[in-house]
Amino acid sequence: MSKQDGSNRQVSATSVDSSTATILHVDLDAFFASVELLDRPEIAHLPVVVAGRSARSVVTAANYPARKFGVRSAIPLSQALRLCPRAIVLEPHFEKYRHYSNRVMEIFDDVTPFVERLGIDEAFLDVSGAGGVIGSPAEVGALVRRRVQEETRLTCSVGAASTKFVAKLASGRAKPDGMLVVPAAETLAFLHPLPVSALWGVGATTEEALTRRGLRTIGDIAHSELAALQRAVGDASGRKLHDLANGIDPRSVDPRAVEKSVGHEVTFEVDTADPELLRRELLRQSNAVAVRLRTAGWVGRTVVLKLRYADFSTITRSRTLAESTDLGRRIYEEVRSIHEALGSHGAVRLIGVRVEQLSPGEDQQFGLWDEDEGWREAEDAMDAVSARFGRGLLRPASLLKASAPRGDPQSAHRIDYEPVPPKELKPPRELRPPKD
Repeated sequence: MSKQDGSNRQVSATSVDSSTATILHVDLDAFFASVELLDRPEIAHLPVVVAGRSARSVVTAANYPARKFGVRSAIPLSQALRLCPRAIVLEPHFEKYRHYSNRVMEIFDDVTPFVERLGIDEAFLDVSGAGGVIGSPAEVGALVRRRVQEETRLTCSVGAASTKFVAKLASGRAKPDGMLVVPAAETLAFLHPLPVSALWGVGATTEEALTRRGLRTIGDIAHSELAALQRAVGDASGRKLHDLANGIDPRSVDPRAVEKSVGHEVTFEVDTADPELLRRELLRQSNAVAVRLRTAGWVGRTVVLKLRYADFSTITRSRTLAESTDLGRRIYEEVRSIHEALGSHGAVRLIGVRVEQLSPGEDQQFGLWDEDEGWREAEDAMDAVSARFGRGLLRPASLLKASAPRGDPQSAHRIDYEPVPPKELKPPRELRPPKD
């Protein structure tokens, strides 16, 4: 795989035949850092790190000059500054990221109706039907790159291939600000020299299991016996890796794909075991998650609690509800119950709330005796006030109490996915009859 600093960048010649490479993977380059640098172009050539101003912050993003020093996202800011003492630290602004993400996604939608959003800064595009209107897949990719740069001043990298897996690998090789086309006939020649870690689903443990058996490249996987591979990593994983290594990936671009989860988490300035402070933080995050669900028009059925302790050990516990919800009070009650079921535990460094198993909110039906009706009306009212006067004017009384500084702001507003443009907030929902 290419290094994250772009030193192994590989791009296609303009004459490449892209007729069989009809799936594009478009990925914005160092997105968070690039957005911040729109207002600071004079320092774009210097190493820049995006992180909260806290001793315990983690890196949200780093531009390519910073990556050359080994700085990458998710490492502690203190470590980043040891690697690159002259790095300039900029605070994150997540409302800006959402704004530019929506603008870029609108460009994708102009090009093709078949757009599968993977996150706030990347998407798959099926451009097989664009030939008669725009041109070849390579020409479509060039158009996307040009429009993104002209309309947002950001850059993106494009991978074009006959499968989603190879397209995503290709966009990574093209970074930053490049395009790599892998025609169908050249798929195996592109894949086989790459390390096994480039395969989807191969983490550190799986990589170790494979390398112990002498399987170091994707080509080694492709030429190994399926039965032996399955003995090494399991039946399902073995078959998946064998297929991918041989260029087999039947998945199509799915414009209906939804985000996997909505979550918020925070790293405390000081480790804490204070149950009241933890409960208050769970309430705050539950309400924040609920607002994002309602804004995007989703409901979720599984509530997840995440805790990281002072020794950096991390646990997650989840509970699946009888019915999907987008209510902060319901999410809070469940996550608080999960937390209380853990009993006594050590000091907490990080705490997070996440909702999974998402589905469209308009599909949700309420019975004649909706036990959440009161809370539903209250939260709809808060949404209406927030839409008119700004977020934060109304909130639960318990959140008005003074609390210790929470610390890492980029974790508190971490974006998992932003797959669809947020819908307008609806007026308070009337009670609807149950389905027949």
